[in-house]
Amino acid sequence: MAATGCVEFLSETYYHSLSSLSSKDEFVSQIQMHRQKIKKLFGRVPRVFRNTELIFSNKIAETAAELGCGAVLAEGADFILDWRSPNFVYQTNGGNKIKLLLRNYKLSDDIAFRFGTREWSEWPLTAPKFASWVHKSRGDVINLFMDYETFGEHQWNETGIFHFLEALPGEILQYQNNHFQTPGDVIKLYPAVGELDFSRVVTWADTERDASAWLGNEMQKSAFENLYSLEEAVLTSGDPELIGDWRKLQTSDHFYYMCTKWFADGDVHKYFNPYESPYDAFIIFMNILKDLRIRTKGRI
Repeated sequence: MAATGCVEFLSETYYHSLSSLSSKDEFVSQIQMHRQKIKKLFGRVPRVFRNTELIFSNKIAETAAELGCGAVLAEGADFILDWRSPNFVYQTNGGNKIKLLLRNYKLSDDIAFRFGTREWSEWPLTAPKFASWVHKSRGDVINLFMDYETFGEHQWNETGIFHFLEALPGEILQYQNNHFQTPGDVIKLYPAVGELDFSRVVTWADTERDASAWLGNEMQKSAFENLYSLEEAVLTSGDPELIGDWRKLQTSDHFYYMCTKWFADGDVHKYFNPYESPYDAFIIFMNILKDLRIRTKGRI
């Protein structure tokens, strides 16, 4: 895939963490670790950044720019875009002017969440139908972002998702002037049509499009604060195993499992939760964190 030139490897946080919401030093460290790994494996240095769960803000844009990123992937949230379309390249309104590639959440979620829903008015979603929607969409670029588990887990094989995915590129390319581009190509070809202000944290999660999927209740906030309160002590220890365990606990999923939302968002959280309840997730996490704290004290 790397050799074809048709695939671009993005820069991310090494542990799929929420570090951007707590510690700039740790955030930067994980981005650099991820870059080094990509360079070692594929001989490429990523220049386009995609933060965990599309977490983004003006502050995060500044950090990405400091690290030499040419663009950042972000959520095309309605309250950020207002009357504008996500199908164009934008840039931040700060001093760094980093380019933004925004997710078209409607088309993305048609695949990620609605594809196998028989109650949906557009079911069944076929490759020709979706390609026609893409073709009719106005703009310079349509960004479809979704989790890997969309294919085979969230949308099971029985839904026909793999046949759809196999047929989709050919259907899209049947339309004149349609083509695929890497994020790096997009930011070279298209100028920013305007500036956007991400003065608040925006993500791709739930209807709120904020960080509440991971930090929306007191359990999540307590676990998060306790975890990052160990940062200095853990890193000072110089113990690779201890540091690695602390960083694994930063993975966003741990906090996602503690979510107590209701209705449709709550159903999604419950579907992906391996625990009996969010409270079990919190208790188990805090027990592990307590053990980590004891190990940390033993190393100082």
